[in-house]
Amino acid sequence: MNRRELMASAGAIGLWAAAPGVAFSQAMDQLEIFVPAAPGGGWDQTARVMAEVLSKTGMIGGSRISNVGGAGGTIGLPQFVNQHRGNGNALMTGGMVMVGAIITNKSPVDLSAVTPIARLTGEYLAIVVPADSPMQTMADLVDALKEDVGAVSWAGGSAGGSDHILAGLVAKAVGVEPVAVSYVAFAGGGEALAAILGGQVTCGVSGWGEFSEQVAAGNLRVLGISAPERVEGIDAPTIKEQGVDVELLNWRAVFGPPDLDEEERTGLITLMTEMDATAEWQEELERRSWSRLFLAGDEFAAYLEEDTQRIRGILEDLGLA
Repeated sequence: MNRRELMASAGAIGLWAAAPGVAFSQAMDQLEIFVPAAPGGGWDQTARVMAEVLSKTGMIGGSRISNVGGAGGTIGLPQFVNQHRGNGNALMTGGMVMVGAIITNKSPVDLSAVTPIARLTGEYLAIVVPADSPMQTMADLVDALKEDVGAVSWAGGSAGGSDHILAGLVAKAVGVEPVAVSYVAFAGGGEALAAILGGQVTCGVSGWGEFSEQVAAGNLRVLGISAPERVEGIDAPTIKEQGVDVELLNWRAVFGPPDLDEEERTGLITLMTEMDATAEWQEELERRSWSRLFLAGDEFAAYLEEDTQRIRGILEDLGLA
């Protein structure tokens, strides 16, 4: 059976719901993975882990990763749309951060311009400080915010993204005006990490995976995790257990370009579903403390529409939109 016949069959009988470990798609010669962010951040990590797992399992013959950072993905998004329109061998990583950035930046190109393929993972965020910071707990951070909110600088991803939202939610929860938060946006996780380690900001906020190595090395201290309860494998208290009633989960996903035919769309959905079912991918999720949030095709498209409205409401409530 050739790839065209295979994908038509998959679309007809829903092969992507098959048992884990069963692969039906033929190997894709070359997968183009577009990352609308600088190297080092969560989307970039997702892309590189995807490429490694897909290659290791023989699902693709090779891959090429391209990075175009800036403004929460709203600079890269139109480039992906224009460069890969109709290309069934291309995927773009993205997630909740991009939804917020599109709203905050009033981007003329939004996610309705691409094809929702699959939500892959979720990750709780961590608030960290350099190891030599006088702040030891969330209580210390809260005291500093109440004393002078503008004097507490936060390093994170782009304006309006999940990092910014968490900073705003913390401020609101402790009775400080969210719009007064001194938030410093960086195009990539690597740049934000350098600013935190260099003491250029008071604290930093991002997905746990972006800080875990530096925490393990003793260079960063975790003040709190944005989970509802302690996370297995992460030796850190939650923000909530320290008296600040805030929790937030940042989801990550992949999108196809516009103008795909149904065979191409089904092919990408099948590829991601088969990847999600592999032991190699599941091992990476566990190793990186990424929560599995797999949702594909039409179900993901419906979720995306609902979550966009939810995020818009949060940003308006926080005065960030």
